[in-house]
Amino acid sequence: MEQLTCPHIIDRTGSDVHAEAAQIRANGPVSQIELPGGVLAWSIVGYEEAVQALADARFSKDPRQHWTAFRDGRIGQDFPLIGWALMDNMTTAYGADHSRLRRLTAKAFTTRRVEAMRPRVRAIIDGLLEELAAVEPGEVIDFKARYAHPFPSRVICELFGVPEERRAAMLRGGELNVDTTLTPEEVAANIEQWHTLMHQFVADKRREPGDDLTSDLLAAQEEDGSRLTDSELVGTLFLLLATGTEPVMNQLTNSVHVLLSHPEELARLRSGEITWSQVIEETLRMEAPVAHLPFRFPIEDVEVGGVVIPKGDPVLIGFAGIGRDPVKHGPTASEFDPTRSDKSHLSFGYGIYRCIGMPLAMLELELALPALFERFPGLELAVKSEEVEPQGTFIMNGRKELPVRLAGAAVQAA
Repeated sequence: MEQLTCPHIIDRTGSDVHAEAAQIRANGPVSQIELPGGVLAWSIVGYEEAVQALADARFSKDPRQHWTAFRDGRIGQDFPLIGWALMDNMTTAYGADHSRLRRLTAKAFTTRRVEAMRPRVRAIIDGLLEELAAVEPGEVIDFKARYAHPFPSRVICELFGVPEERRAAMLRGGELNVDTTLTPEEVAANIEQWHTLMHQFVADKRREPGDDLTSDLLAAQEEDGSRLTDSELVGTLFLLLATGTEPVMNQLTNSVHVLLSHPEELARLRSGEITWSQVIEETLRMEAPVAHLPFRFPIEDVEVGGVVIPKGDPVLIGFAGIGRDPVKHGPTASEFDPTRSDKSHLSFGYGIYRCIGMPLAMLELELALPALFERFPGLELAVKSEEVEPQGTFIMNGRKELPVRLAGAAVQAA
């Protein structure tokens, strides 16, 4: 039985996001938490309660309109998560503004465009696997640094036309934005830097557009002639570059960690008894790549799970906890079981804020994971599973690094 502490004080280091989700759940599927800086908020870790909140139009993501303390000046620039309130994109818009931004963005992010990326995604995978094949047998490498991060970052940067020399700096802003251990001064410096970099990139694309999503976003307009403002475009790019890299990186890392920690399931996968689709969906459920996402704000008092969340209070959706909700998935909710019949998860969101990049993320996972294990059938952890350190943030659910051995020569690509 978890110890009741209400409000639960969030561990800003993210030392164990699943243990923390269980502690929050001990207070109920909807309960109060305390964020860094002493800011009170609400956490939703129940599956059905999250579905209700994510589908409820009375929950806004616009802090400028609907976060009472922020709007009234009671949340200062020294709040460690201030970057999540200052973004200007579809995830911080409400109502008609959100619909407009989502439609404009979706015009550039079509299924056709994603499917057209398939050959290039495969080529990026093949290139990375070739680099790994050059590693000396038995050498310990960081899977996250050598495969899980460069793969989605190359894909998303190519999609948006980000030159190779700018990629590290532009992606760094998103990486730091989910680091909940930063000081207020570090947060402010990161916001200023990425804002400058993004505006410079947009200005360059405006002068010299190309065959990429950034140029498409610049050209996209509504039937009434409205377009993305520069601020909205910068915010949208920041959002899509970050969400196109970090969650996929975490999901790749989590999937490999889980499989190498469950050799019996890996054997069943190799024998064909279970499929990659089952493994991917179960890992998305059990190890959601985003742990605790800020923010939503009720535009009036809203009852969720028997709890009334007051108008204007900040709300976080606890995806890591939702995937392991025992009310939804029973007493084995925290166990990895690719054969379970109900693998329902909300790892890509739900309702009008569902991730528009989900088709690309799924394509990446469906191609990158099988290719890795086919090329390196002897892949193994270089440390004990329990020694793998967490990412160090309560917003994301990933690993600081994943030490592995490729264990001998790679199987030659056909």
